[in-house]
Amino acid sequence: MPSLLSRSPPARCRQPGRGTLVLPAASHFVSGIRCHQYPKSSPRLTFAHAAKHTFGLASTEARRLQVRPPFLHRTSVRTRKISSCFAYKATGLHNLLNNDAIQDEFDSERSASPFSVAGFFSRMSFWWINPLMKKGYRKPLEEKDIPALDVADQADTQYSMFVDKINAKQSSLFWVIVSCYKRDILFSGFFALLKVLTLSSGPLLVKEFINVSSGKEAFKNEGVVIALGLLLSKCLESLAQRQWYFQTRRVGIQVRSLLSAAIYRKQQKLSCFASIKHSSGEIMNYLIVDAYRVGEFPFWFHRTWTTGLQLGIALAVLYDAVGPATIASVLVIMLSVLLNAPLARQQQDFQKKLMEAQDMRLKSMSESLVNMKVLKLYAWEAHFKSVIEHLRELELKWLSAFQLGKAYTSVVFWASPALVSAATFIACYFLGVPLNPSNVFTFVAALRLVQDPINHIPNVIGSVIQARVAFSRISSFLGESELPKDQISMEHCVCSQYPIVIKSGCFSWDSSGNSNLRNISLEVKAGTKVAICGEVGSGKSTLLAAILGEVPRTEGMVVAATHRSLVSFSNPLFRA
Repeated sequence: MPSLLSRSPPARCRQPGRGTLVLPAASHFVSGIRCHQYPKSSPRLTFAHAAKHTFGLASTEARRLQVRPPFLHRTSVRTRKISSCFAYKATGLHNLLNNDAIQDEFDSERSASPFSVAGFFSRMSFWWINPLMKKGYRKPLEEKDIPALDVADQADTQYSMFVDKINAKQSSLFWVIVSCYKRDILFSGFFALLKVLTLSSGPLLVKEFINVSSGKEAFKNEGVVIALGLLLSKCLESLAQRQWYFQTRRVGIQVRSLLSAAIYRKQQKLSCFASIKHSSGEIMNYLIVDAYRVGEFPFWFHRTWTTGLQLGIALAVLYDAVGPATIASVLVIMLSVLLNAPLARQQQDFQKKLMEAQDMRLKSMSESLVNMKVLKLYAWEAHFKSVIEHLRELELKWLSAFQLGKAYTSVVFWASPALVSAATFIACYFLGVPLNPSNVFTFVAALRLVQDPINHIPNVIGSVIQARVAFSRISSFLGESELPKDQISMEHCVCSQYPIVIKSGCFSWDSSGNSNLRNISLEVKAGTKVAICGEVGSGKSTLLAAILGEVPRTEGMVVAATHRSLVSFSNPLFRA
């Protein structure tokens, strides 16, 4: 790695008309890093040409980009292997990649979101989606036919709200998300409660209807009132269930979008030590898998309490129908829960190990794809293939263990309703509970109240375990250290002729205190072509990263002009 043995005055490389580049003398570098000044005849590749071939722009659009960054001499063998540092204005490229005019023009062709302007009854009945359904009935839908997303539902809005909440409260990730969507959670929780109550009223109305048909009419036209009440309860049940599912799915998508934005923004600011801990494969897992599972959790959140509430109401209805024989039903349900209790903790451990194995496999596959040329050059395909297959077998091992446990839980809980009914009728026989049409039909109708929450218990347990693991992984990642904001000084250099200046800089990748670069003094004049040459592992990339502020500075000073664009040389997917 390049390190200076002394602080002797720097040597200047001058060339008429090409500016001045100030670097320490080449003899002071242990690795032999040298400064190259290329003549005016060096081949240039205009940025318009690069934009045309890289971004697929038309020639007229590409010529608008007036950026002309220098490239290294193509005939030099050494310069093909060196890293180069550019300081140039990227106004045209920035406007191209960050200009919202194209997106605004596309959005203007799309109609406004009908959901944002829909009234109360339109939202409750989903009437606002009818125009889209009619258009889809007449012709195949295209992207321009899909209404534009409302501003409140866009990822930028959700992420801004998330940042404001987390900066104000400084609490855990879970409670910050809850505080962001507490209104929507309460609104969907109301419909979840309404759905449980209307569903539970069915067996009671059936019992009263049977009593009326048996001649036990309390008032005139009681049967008509009960029939209308049963119809109304079913309509309310359907309405409540649809709104419950719709609201929770909407919140889930919003949570997923803000977490994806938070993970992406965090990756751009990770410190060097944190970047080593989290590979690109792991970060992709956070974006794709963990954010998705956290986004699915709002749908199952209300199931965690509606399941217990519905079971309690169902047992109360059963007690009203068969009396003490309900004890047998309670015992069967408790036995089912106890049989699955030890497995819940084990399932969580399996899920953690599965995610770790998946991270390792994605990391290896990503490294293999990125370095495919090296693998082909040295014929290492078979070795890397065996490594990836071994990691895949390890992942399948934990996946099989998790799915087998889930299957065991499902079998136990799906068999519970049949066991509940059998145990209850046996208890009625031994306890001498009379069975008449009224309590028999009520009991059969109440079995659905028991069956529905019991069947959902495995899914609830699985979603809670997956969301808990995903929350812990994302929270750990978002809590990692970031690059200090004072690594590069951006003051008093807008009009300077030296856009990049390093004075007696010492830089270290880790916190051990051993500097990878020591006593670096560097001045780069505007418009100067710079090449950093050295052996493999000598510190060329470290020096470039230090200029970008990606390597912690232990001593010295780094100054970079604010009107220049700093383009990182790492993975463009994350360091765009």
